[in-house]
This record gives sequence, C-alpha cells and structure tokens, in this order.
Amino acid sequence: MELEIRNYHPSDLVSIYNICLQTGDSGKDASHLFNDPNLLAHFYAAPYAVLEPELCFILTADKKPCGYILGTKDSENFASESDKKWFSILRPQYPIGEKYKSAMESRIVQLIHEGYKPKPELLNYPAHLHIDLLPVAQGKGMGRKMIDTFINKLRDLKIPALHLEVGKKNENAVLFYQKVGFEIIHEYEFSIVFGMRLE
Repeated sequence: MELEIRNYHPSDLVSIYNICLQTGDSGKDASHLFNDPNLLAHFYAAPYAVLEPELCFILTADKKPCGYILGTKDSENFASESDKKWFSILRPQYPIGEKYKSAMESRIVQLIHEGYKPKPELLNYPAHLHIDLLPVAQGKGMGRKMIDTFINKLRDLKIPALHLEVGKKNENAVLFYQKVGFEIIHEYEFSIVFGMRLE
C-alpha cells in the first residue's frame, strides 16, 4: 500500500465528509449517531476545506483518500468568515427544536447555529487544526507527517502558534498529540486543548 500526502482538491470534499463521519465518535465510526451523514463534517471539516483550501492536505492510500488535516491560520477571522459564508446558509436546513437521532446530532445542530466561537484563552494560539485518519492509515507514522506538513505551511505563513481540542475520551489522540510535541494549554470538563509555539 502506497501512502502519500498531497494538496487538497475540491473533488476531495465528498471524501472529507465520509472520513469525518467514519472517525467522528472519538476516532470510531459515528454513522449510527446521525440521520444526516453530512452533519458532522458541516461543522468540523468542510468549512475549512472550502474557506482555506491552502491549509487542507489529503492522505491517500493507493491514490484513494483515507485521511485529512485541515484548519485555519486565524481562528478569529475564521469565525467571522465561516459565519457569513458557511453557517448562515446551513442554519435554515437544520432547525433547532426538531427531533434528531442522538444527543450528538442535536449538539452539532446547536453548534451550527452558534457558529465557530474562538475562545479568548486561546487567542495567543491563533491557528487551529483538525486531523482524521481512517484505520487503514493509522499506526504507520502518517499522522506525524501530516502534522509536520501542516506546521510547515503555517511557518511559511509566519503564524506564531496553533492549538487543537480533543475529547478526553479519545485517549489514543491525547497520547498522539503529546508524542508529536504538543503541550496541554487548557482543560475543560470534557476536552483538552493542546498548543504548540511555532516561532
């Protein structure tokens, strides 16, 4: 199997939706939690690929997408742009108060209505990222290579620091981020925020 990292192409968007869903339950398949298979990526993946495609990279196995890393160089700007150009269009499709399949599906609808909200305590780490790999690509060192690819792009853009947030239940991810050089910079009830200075 040949694993490669390449730049995002708009034709990858369908694969990003699929990968996000297949890894959306603390790294496991979240399909059973959603009536709408697109909902999870509507919040956590697609707006980044659409609004900042230069910061989206695709991992392929024998040319077929099996992972991605994507994000934003400026979380505050992303909040504003995604609200105008992404979430405002989605909101009428997902009314609050409707019956949804699971608490997680209801929560994502709530997040779409709230929009992405940068947290004041993280503003010194302006960039943030999301990374997801299907099982076929895990344990082969590609997660680290994807992080390096993303970080190198941020350094080219002179971005001083980045962060990411991960659920405490996702123990494999927590260990992985510590292993690749992230430090815990904040802790919430259900999640941990990792940060890295790039200067």
